[in-house]
Amino acid sequence: MQQIMQTIRFMGTRIAAPITFANEFPVRVDRAWPACPSGAMTFRDLHRPGDPFILANAWDAGSAKMLAALGAAAIATSSAAHAFTLGRPDGGHVTRDEALAHAQDIVAAVTVPVSGDFENGFGHAPEDCAETVRLSAEVGLAGISIEDAALPDNRAYGRDEAVERIRAAAAAARALSNDFVLVARADGVMNGHYDIEEALARVSAFDEAGADCLYVPLPNTFADLKRVIAATSKPVNVLVAGPYATTSKAAYAAMGAARLSLGSALARVTHAAIRDAGQAMFGTGDFSPLSAAMPGGDVDAMLKG
Repeated sequence: MQQIMQTIRFMGTRIAAPITFANEFPVRVDRAWPACPSGAMTFRDLHRPGDPFILANAWDAGSAKMLAALGAAAIATSSAAHAFTLGRPDGGHVTRDEALAHAQDIVAAVTVPVSGDFENGFGHAPEDCAETVRLSAEVGLAGISIEDAALPDNRAYGRDEAVERIRAAAAAARALSNDFVLVARADGVMNGHYDIEEALARVSAFDEAGADCLYVPLPNTFADLKRVIAATSKPVNVLVAGPYATTSKAAYAAMGAARLSLGSALARVTHAAIRDAGQAMFGTGDFSPLSAAMPGGDVDAMLKG
C-alpha cells in the first residue's frame, strides 16, 4: 500500500487529503445490469459495472469533436472547465441558462450522447432540480449529474434535503418521453463536509430515491472507493483525476466501476501547457515548447470528421 498526500482545488478551496493506493483489486463478477440490445448502444447501455466507459469531459464544441474523433463513446460538460472558459472559478458561478446553452452547443457538435455536469441543479429547492432535468432534456442531453453541495455556499445540504432534491429530479427524469440518466453526487468527502460513512449513507438514500448512477468524487482511499461501489447495485462513476489518474481502466473495471469521468482534469492539462509555454516565452524568450504543438491539419481533420 502506498499513501501520498494530494492537494486539490475545489470551489476555490485547496484541500489536502490522503489517497491510499492498493496494488491489487478484487475482480467483481456479481453485478448485474441490463444487457445491451443489438445495434447502437444508448447512454444508459454504456453504464455497465465491471466494464467502465470513459466519459470524456469537454469544455467547448472543438474539444468535444476532438474527443469524439479519438473514440469517446460519450461526452460530458465540466462545470469547472466551462467556468474557466468564461474566466470564472468553479463552484456556483455559472447560471443555468449559461450551462444549458453551453451544453446545447456540445450536443450539436457531436453524434455521441452528452451528459451535463450541472453542479447543484442550479437551485436549492427540489423543484429547481426537477426543472433543470426537464430543461436539460429539451436541449438534447442524455443525462445530468446533481451534487449535494449547496452552492455557492461552502456547505453540504443536510441528508434529508439532499435526498428530496434527488427524488424530485428522478421523478422529473422518469416523466420524460426520452430515456435520461440521472447521476446523484455525494461531494462532501471531497469538499471536507462529511466523512465516508455519511457518503455511504447518502449513496444508499440516493439509490432509493431513484438515481440511476451514484458518484462520490475522490474518496480518501481506494478501500473507501470499493465500499462506495459495493454500497449499490447501480452503476458507480469514478472521477479519474489527481492521484486517481495513476490507476488503469482495467483496475477500475476489476473494482466494479461503471463509468470513468475526467472532470476538469483534461482541461487543466491544456492549462498546464499554456503555463509552461508562457513561462518559457515570457521568462527567457524560449519558444521551443511551441514545437510540441499538434499540426493544424490534424486538428482540422478531427473537426471535419
